[in-house]
Amino acid sequence: MPALNRIQIIGNLGKDPEMRHSHSGKPVTNFSVAVNQRWRKTEGEVRETTEWFNIEAWGHLGEVCKEYLHKGSLVFIEGRMKTDRYEHQGETRYFSKVIASRMQMLDRRQSAEELTPEGDEPEGE
Repeated sequence: MPALNRIQIIGNLGKDPEMRHSHSGKPVTNFSVAVNQRWRKTEGEVRETTEWFNIEAWGHLGEVCKEYLHKGSLVFIEGRMKTDRYEHQGETRYFSKVIASRMQMLDRRQSAEELTPEGDEPEGE
């Protein structure tokens, strides 16, 4: 049976990207993206909600994100969802993140060059 795990979002960075290196030495960059949704209620009142996505970009794509993105940057991110778990005070906790495979800068003041890593497959830790 076929399966699909793909997400596409457009939003603004909540803070500057942070880079680290995996145990194997591969660069990985983490940042968060806020996606706003606005709608008008039947009474005419405008409502807004924000969804936050944690993004993880590996290899060359991660290096590019670290170099060119900053808090407030408008970006398009495409990737796959991944759920990780960890133990905290004896309790298992879960969190979801997007493993980025594509990033496009959408700010008018920057070039809107699409960046796709070549041969950089995300690895799980």
